[in-house]
Amino acid sequence: MATMNASALTELQVHPMIVCVCNNISDREIAQAVELGATSMDALRADLGVATCCGNCADCAHELLQECLAEGKAESVTMRRLIQPLAGAVA
Repeated sequence: MATMNASALTELQVHPMIVCVCNNISDREIAQAVELGATSMDALRADLGVATCCGNCADCAHELLQECLAEGKAESVTMRRLIQPLAGAVA
């Protein structure tokens, strides 16, 4: 399966895609679960029921999970870079 780039992930957020048909779970719901702390497929299975029936969505859900986690880490690094200079200016 091809990996999604940032613009593809953004496109999915504008036009939601059902990842898990059995449980009607969208890419937005997976992204939200990651924002709320999900960091593994086990967490997505427990929280949303992703990949608990037929399993056909497991690869797509895992790929989306990894991209959301990577995006979150990138945002965290960017925020630290923005905050550090501000903290020095306040002191």
